[in-house]
Amino acid sequence: MADKDAKEGVLRSLRNWGENSVPPTLLATLITAQHARPWQGLPMMFPPILLFSSYLNLSGYQKDAAGITAAWSGLYGLLAMRRSHQLKQKFGARGLVRGASLGLCAVNVAGCGLAYVFGKREEAEE
Repeated sequence: MADKDAKEGVLRSLRNWGENSVPPTLLATLITAQHARPWQGLPMMFPPILLFSSYLNLSGYQKDAAGITAAWSGLYGLLAMRRSHQLKQKFGARGLVRGASLGLCAVNVAGCGLAYVFGKREEAEE
């Protein structure tokens, strides 16, 4: 019984994470910190979309925002995993920011995916 409650607690926490507007904004900030200087065009396409997702979330479209965040976080995670780094590059400032953004991508895909799959849309009252 306690094991089931623990699983529900983890799933509920992940879903709450996916319904929050802060994770896409945080990921957009980390992406900008990595790729703004020197300018890299392809990765810099992600922050505006993630910020738009945060705007949608604040506008009341939590399910749609969660779907956008999960999809674009997953795409950025795949793009970032393609680059390989030497061991000494992984522990510098850029390496730690890269690791944080990849970890945040993984949590966003899980949490926002749950929020999208199990979320409910508010039906418009006519």
